[in-house]
Amino acid sequence: MIVVTGATGNVGADLVRAISGGAEPVRALVRDPARASLPAGVEGFAADLTAPEGLSAAFEGARAVFLLPGYPGVAQAAAKAGVEHIVQLSGVSAATGDAGNAVTRYMMASEREAVESGAAWTILRPCAFDSNALRWLPQLTAGDVVRAPFPEVRTASLDSYDLAAVASHVLLEDAYRGEILWPTGPEPLRPADQVAVLAQILDRDLVCIGLTDEEARADMLRTTPVEYVDAFFDFYVDGAIDESIVRPTVEEITGRAPRTFAQWATVHADAFHRGGTAE
Repeated sequence: MIVVTGATGNVGADLVRAISGGAEPVRALVRDPARASLPAGVEGFAADLTAPEGLSAAFEGARAVFLLPGYPGVAQAAAKAGVEHIVQLSGVSAATGDAGNAVTRYMMASEREAVESGAAWTILRPCAFDSNALRWLPQLTAGDVVRAPFPEVRTASLDSYDLAAVASHVLLEDAYRGEILWPTGPEPLRPADQVAVLAQILDRDLVCIGLTDEEARADMLRTTPVEYVDAFFDFYVDGAIDESIVRPTVEEITGRAPRTFAQWATVHADAFHRGGTAE
């Protein structure tokens, strides 16, 4: 059996779809199985990742598990329950070793726990996600101007569909145990480049205006704790990480090239149409 945490999130939902219907049963850990939309044959299981002491039943009979980062004790609970292989989602910043960065700190802690659990492990360190563009929906509802922080930062953003495809191979095959994998998208784009792609796909005259660092900080602090704002400024202003690097990981593991941002935006165009003002 394979257990998937975060099974209704962007990555988890794609992963559950990718591995369902195969020879190995799938258990999806969710808050409320009655409300979760899961593929036929997938077992929905109520679980609270913030209470790892109560997860033994969730991992019972499982051979492998896909874990979200940031939940102390879960990897240990999985290994104690007999899970053989832990696939730990992380992020590129974990490689910096900077425990002073709030995001990096919990990524590093998640990786360390998986590695020290006693089970076999694989670490996934993806770059930024294409789905981050959905944060612009409120602005697209209000008009055709997108005001974006860090306007000159390029990211080889990744479709969660491709990350799930990588994770499915890692879960189903033994070849990647003990490895750290770095999936990326196929092209490094600035926010303005992504907005230009959306303009074409949505047939709208969209404009991207870059925020100054001062404007970006003030805007982010309205909704984000200061330690995480500081973390993002460390990443994208101080240059602690470089997410513009394009790596062949997705193609090497899945046998096909990763989706472009344009392909992702085409698949998710309805979300932008519903949230935007396109006629």
